[in-house]
Order: sequence, then structure tokens, then C-alpha cells
Amino acid sequence: MRSRLGGLWMILNPLAQVVIFAFVLSAVLSSKLPGITNRYAYAIYLMAGTLGWSLFAEIVNRCLTLFIDNANILKKLSFPRIALPFIVVGSALVNNVLLFFAVLLIFGALGHVPGTALLALPALMALTIALGLGIGLGLGVLNVFMRDVGQVVPVAMQFLYWFTPVVYMANIIPEAYRSWLALNPLVPIVVAYHDILLYDRVPQASSLVGAAAIAAVSLFVSLVLFRKAIPEMVDQL
Repeated sequence: MRSRLGGLWMILNPLAQVVIFAFVLSAVLSSKLPGITNRYAYAIYLMAGTLGWSLFAEIVNRCLTLFIDNANILKKLSFPRIALPFIVVGSALVNNVLLFFAVLLIFGALGHVPGTALLALPALMALTIALGLGIGLGLGVLNVFMRDVGQVVPVAMQFLYWFTPVVYMANIIPEAYRSWLALNPLVPIVVAYHDILLYDRVPQASSLVGAAAIAAVSLFVSLVLFRKAIPEMVDQL
């Protein structure tokens, strides 16, 4: 039976996750949000972080199986193969924009209205897309030749999710372990989403330099890998 909601599930799934976490954890964590007096502060924090994570995760997860899922098209049709990952990016961006508007409506219902810092959000989304595409495209190419990659990445994404302060605040991590977060390029990106949507402040560019460098390098390496591997990929598929 065909789905009646179609693409709306891409919005409903993350929103349902937010509701579950907010209901279970808000009573424990909401009091630890500095500078926020809204009683629904934790739910707002969670939605802001989820907006950034969902854009990154959707691109990575869909790129992972992109070439395997489109094997017939790659074998039978002649077209620029690089168009496939960019189609994924476009689709993920549309879903994320729809999720953003849904989040804004919920923010309004909760009495929280983001301010002019929203003008910095498109640049942050572009950085998130670059990081997701750089990692996802490389993993998608490797998955064609080593199918175990497709089994390992979903598990790794779960670890990465809990290693990113989406559900929790970074300040609750013991000082001795907090330095480990610096290894995760998603941390400054998610923190920047919180700055914009929760605290109405423009993130400092210096805090995102590391993530931008990793995104640029991973995107360059993945594009080179894709260009060199595409003839053999078609044979492997």
C-alpha cells in the first residue's frame, strides 16, 4: 500500500524523536540551560540540535547506498553520475527546510521566537551539507566495493549521534572527558544551531573553522575518489 503522507515522514520522524526525548528528559535537563527562562527550554534546545543533525544524517545515510540503489540507472543510462549525490543533497535540503518551518511553528507555540541571528542559518546549513556530502559520498563509493561499510556506518552514526550534544548539553560532561568532543566536527555545528535558534546570537566564525576545514578536505577527497572509481563502480554493480 502506498504511503499517504509520503515525504512528510521525513519531518514527522525527527519531530516524534524530539517529543519522546523532551517528554522523558526535560524534567531532568531543562534547569541546566543557562540564560533561558522558558519552561520548555529543553524541548527548544533539542529541536535546534535535531535540525542540524537531521540534515547531516540524511545526506550521509542516503549517500551510503546511493550507487547501489541506483545500479540499474548507472548501468543503462549515460548521464553525469555526479548528479546523483547532488540530487540527494537537494532532496535533503527541501526536507530540512520543511522541518525548519515546522520547528518555527512549534517554537511560536512554546513562546520562543528566534531573532535576527536566523540570517546566519543558511551559511551554517551550507557547512552542514558540505560536511555530510564529503563524508557520505566517500562512504557511498567505498560501500560499492566493500559492502561491510554499509553495515558499519549505521552503527557508527548511532555512536556519533550520542557523541554530539543534541540530546544533552556539553557542560554536563565531566571536564576530564569534555576535550574528546573536540574530535567531532559536528559539535561546533550543532552548538552553532543552538546559538542561532536558542540564544539568538550569531556563531563566531573562528569556532567553525575546524569543521569547515574537515568539510572541505573530505569533500575534495571524496570527489577525487568518486572520479577515479566511477568506471570500476559500474562494473562492480
